[in-house]
Amino acid sequence: MNYWFLIAGATISLVGMIFHGFVGGKVYMKNINNSAIPALTKSLSFVSWHIFTIFLFVSAITLAYIAYDPKFARAAYPVIGVNFLGALLFLYLGLGQHRVLLKMPGAYLMGGTALLAWLGIS
Repeated sequence: MNYWFLIAGATISLVGMIFHGFVGGKVYMKNINNSAIPALTKSLSFVSWHIFTIFLFVSAITLAYIAYDPKFARAAYPVIGVNFLGALLFLYLGLGQHRVLLKMPGAYLMGGTALLAWLGIS
């Protein structure tokens, strides 16, 4: 168990959550609200955006908790798995028709969190 890898993973997720939820959320909603998409689509898009924000928060809290109480290390596996799969999704789509995704921090944030969490419990 490596405390510092877990804390680093938690920190990346927490900083990502703050940036995603507050800074990115304002920019994203401005763009969505200025578009011609239906109101329901705008609302669902906003919920989807903040579900990811919540996911980042839960990842950060889980990794920090494990760092301070290593007997719960098994709780890191879902965090590792979902972050790893999310990073793969960003890469898969980014290498396909959605190249703009490779310019966004999602793949790097999720990949880094997964790697640090894995190193932390290894």
